[in-house]
Amino acid sequence: MPRRPDRPVEGLVSLVLGALEEDRYRQDRTTRAVLPRPLRAVGIVTAERVGVVSGLAAVAEASRRVGLRATTRSKDGARVGPGQEVLRLEGDARRILAVERSLLNVLMHASGVASATARAVRAARGSRPRLEVWATRKTLPGLRDLEKAAVVHGGGRPHRRDLSDGVLVKNNHLALVPLEEALRRLARREARREGGGRPIQVEVRTADEAVRAARAGATALLVDNAPPARARAILSVLRAARLRRGLWVELSGGITPENVGCYRKVGADAVSLGCLTHSAEALPFHLKLRPPRLSRRAN
Repeated sequence: MPRRPDRPVEGLVSLVLGALEEDRYRQDRTTRAVLPRPLRAVGIVTAERVGVVSGLAAVAEASRRVGLRATTRSKDGARVGPGQEVLRLEGDARRILAVERSLLNVLMHASGVASATARAVRAARGSRPRLEVWATRKTLPGLRDLEKAAVVHGGGRPHRRDLSDGVLVKNNHLALVPLEEALRRLARREARREGGGRPIQVEVRTADEAVRAARAGATALLVDNAPPARARAILSVLRAARLRRGLWVELSGGITPENVGCYRKVGADAVSLGCLTHSAEALPFHLKLRPPRLSRRAN
């Protein structure tokens, strides 16, 4: 399967800035009343649990663009532990207070996705062939690029970013057009693409469907909702029919970081997990505000 491009950091910075605007950070009524004049301070962001950091570079750059000095003490993709400092913000305390919640929201969610992905990647180790961990398009609205980047930081693969990125024939397509005709139409269109066509992937659920799709010209299969034993049986049938060589096989449906290990000996090329993005538990971070002199003594 082709490598999927990651969203540039600039796009993620725009996402963070949009979150600040959503929270109307320029109109913090509480802070304006409590702190009527500028007061210099330092905000120290620390991790509260073990996990993998993501979103840090975007959060730091967005902080700089709203007038704060931001110093990262870790990097995206790094493993952190409780109490470990990852980011330091310096500037007007009123601005730090105004952006605190939105910045932490982004950092916590992205790091939760990265941490869940890292757990799944660790669980997939030792498989033959190597079992890759992929994300899906089951992302939270507006956060797809942040979540896809977080999957990469956790050691996984982002997979299709959107409907224009790759070809996947699903059951609802085949409810309207016969498989062979659908693949013929796709093959003709992909043949006209400059630089060559993309893999044509078909969603299947049974061994018969898998064999039929491979013989009809599919170059990749998405085996959906198959427990390990059934997935192993489908792969065995494909090998017996001499259809496995050169055929990419992805497993999806009901796979979690906790049960990925059950799929290591199935013989597939990848597992894709919707839970990495649509329901990953946030990795908690905390921001503590200090006057600059206290912060220097803490070092």
